[in-house]
Amino acid sequence: MARAIEDAAIWDAPVAKRAAVLRKAAELYEREFGPIFAALALEAGKTLSDAVGELREAVDFLRYYAAEAEANDPRPRGAVTAISPWNFPLAIFTGQIAASLATGAAVLAKPAEQTPVIAAIAVRLLHEAGVPASALQLLPGQGGTVGRLLTSDPRIKGVIFTGSTDTARLIQRAMSENLDPGAPLIAETGGMNAMIVDSTALPEQAVRDIVASAFRSAGQRCSALRCLYVQEDIAPHLIEMIKGAMDELAVGDPWHLSTDVGPVIDTEAQAGIRAHVEAARKAGRVLHELAAPEGCFIAPAMLRVTGIAALEREIFGPVLHVATFKGADLEKVVAAINATGYGLTFGLHSRIDTRVQELSDQVHAGNLYVNRNQIGAVVGSQPFGGEGLSGTGPKAGGPLYLQRIAAPAPAAAARGLAPRGAFQLRRQAEPGGRGGPHADLREEPADQAGHGTVEERTVEPLDGDADHRHIGHVDDPGGAAIDFHQPAMARDPALGEDQRGTAGRNLLGQGLGRKRVLRVDRVHAADAAQPVQEPGPRPVRVDRHRQVVAADQREEQRAVGKADMVGDEHHRALGREMLGPLDLDAQQAPEHGPAQRPERRAREERPCRAWRRVSGRCGGCAAASAAACPRARRGRAGPSGPAA
Repeated sequence: MARAIEDAAIWDAPVAKRAAVLRKAAELYEREFGPIFAALALEAGKTLSDAVGELREAVDFLRYYAAEAEANDPRPRGAVTAISPWNFPLAIFTGQIAASLATGAAVLAKPAEQTPVIAAIAVRLLHEAGVPASALQLLPGQGGTVGRLLTSDPRIKGVIFTGSTDTARLIQRAMSENLDPGAPLIAETGGMNAMIVDSTALPEQAVRDIVASAFRSAGQRCSALRCLYVQEDIAPHLIEMIKGAMDELAVGDPWHLSTDVGPVIDTEAQAGIRAHVEAARKAGRVLHELAAPEGCFIAPAMLRVTGIAALEREIFGPVLHVATFKGADLEKVVAAINATGYGLTFGLHSRIDTRVQELSDQVHAGNLYVNRNQIGAVVGSQPFGGEGLSGTGPKAGGPLYLQRIAAPAPAAAARGLAPRGAFQLRRQAEPGGRGGPHADLREEPADQAGHGTVEERTVEPLDGDADHRHIGHVDDPGGAAIDFHQPAMARDPALGEDQRGTAGRNLLGQGLGRKRVLRVDRVHAADAAQPVQEPGPRPVRVDRHRQVVAADQREEQRAVGKADMVGDEHHRALGREMLGPLDLDAQQAPEHGPAQRPERRAREERPCRAWRRVSGRCGGCAAASAAACPRARRGRAGPSGPAA
């Protein structure tokens, strides 16, 4: 292992040469599709349809990062460790390597111990395409030995990891104790992924996407659906439809074209999933389950739960958990999903545009999918990655990924930035941020005087006071230096007194206290002689880099929605569960007035829910302003005073 690290050498070739080699490797991947498909089926249990998708994604990574390298001309950082998982042994393995090679870094690739043959095929094709042997070395083995050495050697300049959150924490600790403080950790970890289906969703489309999200690849995707929330108005009918769709799934040999669900990765995973299903069976919570053949198979199962909080851990297999909710409790459902701390993928099926926008703003997830399944992100157009306990970012297959792996710019003096010492990096408690135990990625506007900018980086939540201590400095990606200041009471004893690391690594840190952010103050070189002033409070804009993915059938849904809602535009915007037809005609029909319908009076005393902020009109009375809307006027100042 030490010899491999010693022999690692950066790929000292022009960026055009590196890009051409990566594109040639993509062609070789496509040429060798037969052996690749066979290895994916035999070693990883991939069905042939999943194997096609994985090969396509691997090829997309090679071509995308080649184009990104040509556009940005990145500089190599040094030797980089790439640790990939078994659930995407070709695509993620190739993506990590391709991004690193595009920058010219030397890659030490450690595949999952379950899938070394697939990794060997990929490395052979990359070498055949022209990647030097010193720039790419394959180091298979156990994670506890090979992985530990590759993440704790001081000669390693960065780590790319995809796997569990617990393993990511171990890697973070090893890096903080041994690696240079500037060495980045790019980690994509697990997710407690949820989907919400409200009463306006198209049942057939929702069922199709639920089954694909939960059971494709035997549920062994990081993005797979784990907990389904169905509005109770449609739950009985929708659950029966899901049962019927599950019955059509074929579980068996992945080499057969007719197979929909293949085996799980090994007997250890099989035993853990079986134990979970058996516990639910004893509690009478199994809604539906298929039969599984002999071998390392798990029958697709649907279990009843009270909510996502009932899941103590991620069940990485073909198990769907279903909960129901009342229409009025939608905000509570979103709060429960956010409270898990994970934020990888989220799915929503609804035909209410305002609801789509509101939930997209509220849910803490890296990738949001609307009226489609929540798996299968496309490289380049749908960058993939999470937040909170689901990863550090930046997203794979996105424009920021190469920038994180590449070395910082050579010098910032030409751009007018201050030399070493002009940056101050502080962890500070955020007074008014959203709830939950995890930090956000935030930005602040430029200094009013125009002498600098302020940006905030993701860190772990830690308890402690406002006192800080200096713990070192690193080179900033912009080329200048960053001084680390740590709260005196925020140090984690498990990491030791000499806690070191970057903002990206700190995302997976220990503790569940108040959110804290890293604040970086940048000033121009002309002001370097002046003391760096601590910035005052400024408005903060959240930029979580989330992605809302609309289905191709969206226009068709709008047309169907208009017809299905009897032509009422306001009815389409609010949904049947919000306003009944009698509400709309109450002013023209005295027999349905407040005296006969006390529940309507109670609703009018709340803020008007028919007001549309986007169109600037009321959906109930078509008023052109909030002041002219009688429902909104009573809602803002009812008999009991101003509405909360």
